[in-house]
Amino acid sequence: MVRAAVLPAVGAPLEIAEIDLPDPGPGQVRVRLAAAGVCHSDLSLSNGTMRVPVPAVLGHEGAGTVVAVGEDVTHIRPGDAVVLNWAPSCGACHACSLGEVWLCANALNGAAGVHARTADGTDLHPGLNVAAFAEETVVPAGCVLPLPEGIPLTDAALLGCAVLTGYGAVHHAAQVRPGETVAVYGVGGVGLAALQAARIAGASRIVAVDVSPDKEELARTAGATDYVVASDHTAREIRALTDKQGVDVAVECVGRATTIRTAWDSTRRGGRTTVVGIGGKDQQVTFNALEIFHWGRTLSGCVYGNANPTTDLPVLAAHVREGRLDLGALVTERIALEGIPAAFENMLAGKGGRALVVF
Repeated sequence: MVRAAVLPAVGAPLEIAEIDLPDPGPGQVRVRLAAAGVCHSDLSLSNGTMRVPVPAVLGHEGAGTVVAVGEDVTHIRPGDAVVLNWAPSCGACHACSLGEVWLCANALNGAAGVHARTADGTDLHPGLNVAAFAEETVVPAGCVLPLPEGIPLTDAALLGCAVLTGYGAVHHAAQVRPGETVAVYGVGGVGLAALQAARIAGASRIVAVDVSPDKEELARTAGATDYVVASDHTAREIRALTDKQGVDVAVECVGRATTIRTAWDSTRRGGRTTVVGIGGKDQQVTFNALEIFHWGRTLSGCVYGNANPTTDLPVLAAHVREGRLDLGALVTERIALEGIPAAFENMLAGKGGRALVVF
């Protein structure tokens, strides 16, 4: 029996409960969590913006130590430090055959399985595959990646989602080049990672945009050269900072129609907007045909940073070891399992960066 944060039903409050976690079967791994990040996707799962079988153990951004492995698991062993990979690629679907593993059609198949049971025998599902809001979890072997040496285990949890997503949005999706100008919308965990990634990419000007004026110091520490409090005039303010041209690249980490539209409006003619934020079906973004032709801009979605965790994790680890990427700077609160509901409320209110559950 281990303690976990359980979502009993969509829209219901999380419950901290003891769950019966089985031993790992063939091709499975049991991991003792060191830490788990509280991501906006977890909130989206809990409120129904994203669908998930319930009841479920949420949490998809985590790192820990392998406790036991099942038969046929050879790439790791008990005692190894690992990062959880919530979207393992199958290697066989059409997207995987194209090398676009972040679009794998089968990545989330495991979320429909039975992960554990409550004390009264109720089946529990594993949220986004890995059920990281728990003291321990059992996952498919493809959901664990060996943690490169020299990375603090607790901070390594952030590599599993926020950093892969934010870094990938800048380096893979938007492909920011040295000297370009960048605007990042939303200074949460992913946005802070995107700001650091833009700095690593050599962007000449990095504008952070958020509804909260209290996040300016966080943003500047991450690499922002300018800070704009979101308003009806945001696009105009950003153009004023860039000789009236607009930025080369805008990275939207919020998932709201108005923010996506503003990000698009804040780029130069021929600029690129990358949408990372997950919005609801009711969030409709509109453009007219003439402006699409005239501005020559590109608008693209970005799933999991368009990243390949297997190859990107060592690259991120090198940036951490060499001092270019500061994982701790993304964290504004370290909490226990009981603190997750309050962390959800803070996200809704636009407060802070990443909350990290530390076990």
